[in-house]
Amino acid sequence: MSKLKILGEFWQFLRVRKKYWLAPIVIVLVLLSLLIVLTQGSALAPFIYALF
Repeated sequence: MSKLKILGEFWQFLRVRKKYWLAPIVIVLVLLSLLIVLTQGSALAPFIYALF
């Protein structure tokens, strides 16, 4: 299953079930996970982990 197909199915779920409030939550979770993964080995890691 491709990643685009999963995103399409998620968007269709949001439209059909009228659960638009889930979209910002998922976007924030994805952005936070990308931030943690991308700064894992850098000098910024202790500062980012201190926020949580």
